[in-house]
Amino acid sequence: MNDSIPSTAPLSSSNSIGSILVATGRLSQEDAARVLERQQKDRVPFGEAAIALRVLTKDDIDFALSKQFDYSYLSDSDNTLSPELVAAYKPFSRVGENLRAVRSQLMLRWFNTDPDRKVLAVVSPGKKEGRSFLAGNLAVVFAQQGERTLLIDADLRSAAGGGQQKLFRLGKSVGLSGVLAGRAGLEVAQLVPGLPGLAVLPAGAVPPNPQELLGRPAFGALLRIASERFDVIIIDTPAGSEYADAELVAARAGAAVLVAKQNQTKLPQTAQFARRLQDSGVALVGSVLNES
Repeated sequence: MNDSIPSTAPLSSSNSIGSILVATGRLSQEDAARVLERQQKDRVPFGEAAIALRVLTKDDIDFALSKQFDYSYLSDSDNTLSPELVAAYKPFSRVGENLRAVRSQLMLRWFNTDPDRKVLAVVSPGKKEGRSFLAGNLAVVFAQQGERTLLIDADLRSAAGGGQQKLFRLGKSVGLSGVLAGRAGLEVAQLVPGLPGLAVLPAGAVPPNPQELLGRPAFGALLRIASERFDVIIIDTPAGSEYADAELVAARAGAAVLVAKQNQTKLPQTAQFARRLQDSGVALVGSVLNES
């Protein structure tokens, strides 16, 4: 009996770095042959040989590696989404690394502590402090990890076309406000091209009664249904110091991550907002300082 551990099967030729880059138009057949010749001569990895010959860049190699390991992100030439979604376009940048670090902490502090903990609100006391940026990018990095991820824009105060609709460049459609008003269901959430496993439910039309809509049992029912279909649900919210909406949403979620912007967010305002959340039974699982 052979008790040795079998070696991993080699990647098929169609999944090699060279094949991926040729298939996607980043490398010609002629240049691929040159790279292979250089690789064999110098006995170096394919990517190193290609960069030495100046037929590929490090970004090209990173792109091919992401395809090999089923790690989805978009090329710079793809204008499907806003460039503010750094995790979708520059996942290996410093900001991308920071976003993955936040994801890891949220997994450890919230999502992995109980299988029923699937919902997280992104909150901040004031306007333009980075809530939507963080919520959108967190949704991307969770999807890149293989989690079935739903991003809900619960900022029903902003004009149509803003927030997550702007970041993900979604067309005008029924959104959360319509769902809570009983005019649609979760099926109106839109899948994001190029990022498998990620769906976005935009805010939709601005209603005259946003706080009342968010306080309806329909919102809780929506989250229960979504929790059966998704592994992670991230909710964007309006400014917490101006409206009670964020507290309502965070209370429904059960947990929140607090965003503060450097040289803008005031500490007393933040502390007061955090106390209100905790008094509402919300678990504050972390805070993020937006330095931009």
